[in-house]
Amino acid sequence: MFINLTEVLTSEDKVLSIQAEADMTEVSVGGEDFKILEKPPVCLTFTNIGKGKALVEGQAGIRVAMNCDRCLKPVEEEMMLRFSREVHAPDAVPEQAEEDGSDDQSFMDGYQMNVEDLLNNEIIINWPSKVLCRPDCKGICIQCGKDLNTGACECDTFVPDPRMAVIKDIFHANKEV
Repeated sequence: MFINLTEVLTSEDKVLSIQAEADMTEVSVGGEDFKILEKPPVCLTFTNIGKGKALVEGQAGIRVAMNCDRCLKPVEEEMMLRFSREVHAPDAVPEQAEEDGSDDQSFMDGYQMNVEDLLNNEIIINWPSKVLCRPDCKGICIQCGKDLNTGACECDTFVPDPRMAVIKDIFHANKEV
């Protein structure tokens, strides 16, 4: 969904508040696609803060289907997005942003703002670093793949210290057969 910001960017002290519907069905993070289960309307407020500049403030809540990082069970993660971004008219690009390349307005197309692109950026920024089905998730066995939340497996989990391999070789070399 595109929102025309011409009036806000050109009228001094102009404030515009709207609720926008996003048509997103999935989000791509780290090369993987995640299904969006629920997305209430996005509440946006646009405030003119100077010639050709506006402050975009918004909030949105979404629910995304993911997998637990330890046991791979399906998990529904709820995210509350709150953001505040400064946007500018295409003919009012700040000189500093042009020089250092920090002008990140990929969600703007002239005087039009793409709500889905803005939300996608915010989702990626707020993506959780670790998703767990429960705080004490034990994960899966690295040898047999059993879900350790349902019980222990019979696999040998002893991992010898590789620094002791030389000493072990000495003992095996002196052993009589």
